Amino acid sequence: MKTIAFTILSILFSMTLHSQKPEDTEDWSRRPEIVTPGHNNAPPSDAIVLLGGNETLSNWQHQDGSAINWEINDGVLTVKAGTGDIRTKSGFADVQLHIEWQSPAVIRGEGQGRGNSGVFLMDKYEVQILDSYENETYYNGQAGSIYKQYIPLVNAGLKPGEWQTYDIVFTAPRFGEDKTLVSPAYMTVFHNGILIQNHVELMGPTIYIGSPEYEYHEKRLPIRLQDHGDAVSYRNIWLREL
Repeated sequence: MKTIAFTILSILFSMTLHSQKPEDTEDWSRRPEIVTPGHNNAPPSDAIVLLGGNETLSNWQHQDGSAINWEINDGVLTVKAGTGDIRTKSGFADVQLHIEWQSPAVIRGEGQGRGNSGVFLMDKYEVQILDSYENETYYNGQAGSIYKQYIPLVNAGLKPGEWQTYDIVFTAPRFGEDKTLVSPAYMTVFHNGILIQNHVELMGPTIYIGSPEYEYHEKRLPIRLQDHGDAVSYRNIWLREL
């Protein structure tokens, strides 16, 4: 009896499958917007350019709102030690972020004291910037780490003085009306074109000591670049809001 029942079900399933038409599974609900890819290292047509081309410092300020004191030369922005972090004047949430950075060509220090900076999504969630070329440190603090949370899958760092790229896909955390966490932040990172963080679930904002945990914050917050005392340089920063 079981064999007969199975045969009948198989026949009915086959009849249902073959009664469908190809167009039954075609989706015409949303026509994708046309975006022109960038050429020769240019951003795509729908990008917000934060640094590069004709855009220099108008998008940036220090955390107290003052004009930035970092050095700018030919579109290259370099940390001026002791002047403090800078951040965008606008806030963002879910983004695709492209950023190019360069650690100093002249090697000074070791471990965390060598070419150290960082890019913070929403002013809180850090992807570490560090000269990690033949430079040992704790692995969740080397270049490409989600600082103090996730070790990069590989070390894709280039030699000091060479330009490097991060391409980051960031999903912001969501909070409910009662300000409790509904869903955490996620991050995917490519370092010099190599996948080093694969849609990792962040445990909370970046902190130096202790275990991270989420606290309610605004839906849109700035991108921040860190002054850690080293002359790290930046260029060609753009993002796409997702």
